[in-house]
Amino acid sequence: MTGQAFFRRDPLSCARELVGAELIWGECAGIIVEVEAYAAVNDEAAHTFTRPSARAFIERNKPGAAYVYFNYGVHWMLNVLVKGEANGFVLIRALEPRRGIALMKKRRGVDDIHKLCSGPGKLTQALDITGRDHEMNLCGDPRHGFKERATEGLDVVADARIGITRSAHHPWRFTLRGSEFVSVPVRLYRRSITA
Repeated sequence: MTGQAFFRRDPLSCARELVGAELIWGECAGIIVEVEAYAAVNDEAAHTFTRPSARAFIERNKPGAAYVYFNYGVHWMLNVLVKGEANGFVLIRALEPRRGIALMKKRRGVDDIHKLCSGPGKLTQALDITGRDHEMNLCGDPRHGFKERATEGLDVVADARIGITRSAHHPWRFTLRGSEFVSVPVRLYRRSITA
């Protein structure tokens, strides 16, 4: 399992390197194919810019803690705390389902495997992630956390983040090139990062 040292860096490095890692959540698991990085300082799109509660979350938690919030009263969103060279969060946006697919289909009420976890709200619904998981240590429980990718040389694409209006110019969305499981196809191939 991925330990706290992995999350003691900066959000951009962690985000890039989480692409291709496995997210394990109880009986379910999948390969991370899309994430977004958020910086705790000078990032107007981050909760820390306007919410004192997000800044307090960083203060009281260790790297690798789950930051789960209810987005627009509709969907839960799973983020992981990065706290080291620079503080921030990585939003887990999409997975390629690998284990527990029947259970994910039941929870989501869809049969198409490509639609199970192709967005942060779909992902949390498929994995049954809610506010009860907020502040969970994702580095201490083998049933809830990350398994580092075994494959080097993945083609990771940097693109603009989705669904924000402030600080939208940052290419801080990272996807696995060519994945059919991302939430939105890459709009602009600004640069490719071999990681």
